[in-house]
Amino acid sequence: MMDLRVRRLGPGDAAELFAAIAGSRELHLPWVDPPASVDELRASLAQPPDARLSYGLRTDAGDLAGVVNLTAIIRGPFQNCFLSYYALDPLQGRGLMRAGLAQVLDLAFGEHELHRVEANIQPGNERSARLVKRLGFRLEGHSPRYLRIGGEWRDHDHYALTAEEWPAP
Repeated sequence: MMDLRVRRLGPGDAAELFAAIAGSRELHLPWVDPPASVDELRASLAQPPDARLSYGLRTDAGDLAGVVNLTAIIRGPFQNCFLSYYALDPLQGRGLMRAGLAQVLDLAFGEHELHRVEANIQPGNERSARLVKRLGFRLEGHSPRYLRIGGEWRDHDHYALTAEEWPAP
């Protein structure tokens, strides 16, 4: 497997990332609603780090292999966030997302001092569910009509992982 570097993404990465997402639409549908424009993506990446942390996963050659987001960060006694992630064509299926997610979880529980990371995955997205389970996430429940994606309210399975459970055995 090739080496992977994880780096924070910001508004200056929006154009490159938008092009990579556009080239990966078939891989992402029907699981996500991709950003509609570079400006929409730039605004998302400009959110303050106390609300959103976005990381790009790059190969040694500099190719963007995927993205991992820690969003809806809640501090205080909760120290919680939501996890979202996606691979990018043509580098999917090579174990890079697992390696990148592990690095971002190290940052989430270490540098960012989060206690809990939650992931919500549509039941039919078996690859994504398998990925979080391999990283130690546990299934906590099912949420009917949880998120609106592609104009439809879609069910999601709810997974979570706490700092005490990381790293996974």
